[in-house]
Amino acid sequence: MPKNDKDPTEPIRLKASRYPQVDEGTACTQSSFKTGGKAFLYIGEQGGRYKAMFKLKDSIPEASKLAKKDPDDYQLGSTAWVTARFTAAKPMPKRLWEKWLDESYALSAPGGAGKKKRS
Repeated sequence: MPKNDKDPTEPIRLKASRYPQVDEGTACTQSSFKTGGKAFLYIGEQGGRYKAMFKLKDSIPEASKLAKKDPDDYQLGSTAWVTARFTAAKPMPKRLWEKWLDESYALSAPGGAGKKKRS
């Protein structure tokens, strides 16, 4: 991948790192983001494209439609994990990754699926 292409995963990584109680690490060749010991995002580069994996529940029907329409760009796993593949020239739509990232974090967050703690 040309070095002058802007990495489209950077905004996703930045948002993921700003949720409360997030630990960033690596899993195989990609970055992992966890909260409460549970992963909510795997992201990196694979085969000349970028890849992001989100844990979803409510957005599974949307992801399924995308996978049928664009099977090279979206895949559903046998569990709740959905994989999106994209390039710098054709990044994942911001509205979509923000929605999926919020949902994925909420499903993994300790204390009741990401509900805000009372002050």
